[in-house]
Amino acid sequence: MELSIVVPIYNEEENIAYLHEQLTSVLDPLGRDYEIICVDDGSTDHSFQLLQELAERDARLKVVSFRRNFGQTAAFSAGFDYAQGEIVITIDADLQNDPASIPRLLDRMEEGYDVVSGWRVNRRDPFLTRRLPSMMANWLITKTTGVSVRDRGCSLRAHRREVIKQMRLYGELHRFIPDIASWIGVTMTEVPVNHRPRRFGRSKYGLSRTWRVTLDLITVRFLLSYSTRPIHIFGSLGLIALLVGMGLGVYLSVLKLAFGEQIGNRPLLMLSVLLMTVGMQMVAMGLLGELIVRTYHESQNKPIYTVRQIVDRSGLARPDTAQ
Repeated sequence: MELSIVVPIYNEEENIAYLHEQLTSVLDPLGRDYEIICVDDGSTDHSFQLLQELAERDARLKVVSFRRNFGQTAAFSAGFDYAQGEIVITIDADLQNDPASIPRLLDRMEEGYDVVSGWRVNRRDPFLTRRLPSMMANWLITKTTGVSVRDRGCSLRAHRREVIKQMRLYGELHRFIPDIASWIGVTMTEVPVNHRPRRFGRSKYGLSRTWRVTLDLITVRFLLSYSTRPIHIFGSLGLIALLVGMGLGVYLSVLKLAFGEQIGNRPLLMLSVLLMTVGMQMVAMGLLGELIVRTYHESQNKPIYTVRQIVDRSGLARPDTAQ
């Protein structure tokens, strides 16, 4: 299988037939073996029934149906699990992502990139409620993670199979796929893609997601920088609190012993004790985090690295996995 197209679907009954027609009209002329994996994310309309009907007529269409609505991240994750293609392409079902842009992604993949993201240069969405928050979020995420992507909200993206098989998505981390992939060590680029106004249905996105994106960003930042060394962040914060608390303690001790001043009613005394207590707790939290990380990796024999390729003509150099 050369191509897998993963499509998360939630209440898109009016778009499904058009999407299938447009995808096949673009993919058939490519002359590549492909599959379309539609993940029905607990739709409450007739989306699943329509997908079933299409799957009976087109064997290349596979349908994964959730028992309830788990969210777009879970839908992408399920699609990745079932995908068999060497290149996995994701696309939204709302018809705003134009399937005609897929060949552009594939052309860039032929140049050796591991991930090619779509960039909606002329985005057809309201400015205040959609485009402006997206621009601000992209800027903030780029500054926080150091991964330069201009349009993380575009679901039209191509990935090599070995990349998506090494990613584990939780919560609502689908918008951070380029950032998570960067930890694996991939080559990425963006290409302009066509973006169309929504014809049917209504958007599932809005300003209410702002806080969730912010919290997810904190999670991604931690995963990218400190997931294998939690003592570095918790221990650093703890040591700073300890040093400040001890400094205040020394200062108050000098006032008491050298100048005979009363310090029992000073707020600084309480602050000093609080900072030292918090500091010790943070260091202890970092040590516990180290134990948890080691248990996570060692219990699953999970490496802390990723391998792009092995060149070994002798057949002798193999990692020892025997337990």
